[in-house]
Amino acid sequence: MGSSPLPLWFLIFLLVPFHNVLAFTGTYGVNYGKIADNIPKPGNVALLLKANKIKNIRIYDADHEVLKAFKGSGIEIVVGLGNEYLKDMSVNEDRAMDWVKENVQAFLPGTSIKGIAVGNEVLGSADQELWEVLLPAVKNVYNALDRLDLTHVVEVSSPHSEAVFGISYPPSACTFKETLLPYMKPLLQFFSQIKSPFYINAYPFLAYMSDPEHIDIKYALFQSNSGIYDEKTKLHYDNMFEAQVDAAYFALEKIGFEKMEVIVSETGWASHGDANEAGASVKNARTYNYNLRKLLLKKKGTPHRPKSPVKAYIFAMFNENLKPGPTSERNFGLFKADGSIAYDIGFDGLEPSSASSSFLSLKDIGLQGWFRSSYSLVYMTSAAVLFLIFS
Repeated sequence: MGSSPLPLWFLIFLLVPFHNVLAFTGTYGVNYGKIADNIPKPGNVALLLKANKIKNIRIYDADHEVLKAFKGSGIEIVVGLGNEYLKDMSVNEDRAMDWVKENVQAFLPGTSIKGIAVGNEVLGSADQELWEVLLPAVKNVYNALDRLDLTHVVEVSSPHSEAVFGISYPPSACTFKETLLPYMKPLLQFFSQIKSPFYINAYPFLAYMSDPEHIDIKYALFQSNSGIYDEKTKLHYDNMFEAQVDAAYFALEKIGFEKMEVIVSETGWASHGDANEAGASVKNARTYNYNLRKLLLKKKGTPHRPKSPVKAYIFAMFNENLKPGPTSERNFGLFKADGSIAYDIGFDGLEPSSASSSFLSLKDIGLQGWFRSSYSLVYMTSAAVLFLIFS
């Protein structure tokens, strides 16, 4: 009996590039930092995200308690491999393999780990030794995933700060610092080969804080303003966030990476700060994050890349009381430590607050199979209200 021709769907399946991982669902995500001793347990955080329909998070480590708690939630996670591991990972393939097995493979497929961020804001930092080891570490982590047949599931990336740019205004003039090009170009070449995006931490708050006399705060907060006009491209920008995203695109284009996608790995606004931290207030934080969320949910592009929807992770999930540095560092949260909202941008908190947060109802959360037995229900018949008791 002769063999039948292969079906069309199978032929298309064979042509799909498995290394092109989609590590971001939709356009909105949140950074879930944990430098605090008073924030909700990971299981409660999973409930909070689920109820508010936030599908993407980044964590700055590979905390097993978090990864276990998020099993079955459907929330897509990018885990972090800290800067302190880079030197070891760069010279030790076996160490990279062990790390991937212990912190990624062991939790798949139940926990939806979609990416590994290797290092954070390495290039442009003060530690130049890390500049040299970043790419070898990235390659060893990727090769470990490849040997485990996980490159079609887990993306490898490395987020950068604005410090990688020499010039960033106007957007079309943006360039990478010359001192970083010997490290940046090979890194981008590798990311281009494995089809990873360029991740940038973009903070209009920091830009405004550094020069409040010359930057219109309405331009930084997505409010009505005259904006800026880029003479070279004839493009108009009415907010700094999109200008920062396009600046990254222009910098990439100048060194030959026209097809690389830009994703914002961090952006946010502090709700409180020191006397010298201009613009840090609850009102401004609410305005920035409300307008940013509204912009991202439209799934539109930037003036320079109108067909490429902007994607961003908001910093951060919670105010983190143990973070060092100025007061603003401890006040970027969309939610307070108790799980209530820090200000109202359309999310519900775990508990009521003075900011008019409401209880998350069972209807909001949904009784699904991933609920843990550690959440017990107490019926208060006199009020006919259900409360979640978190053990």
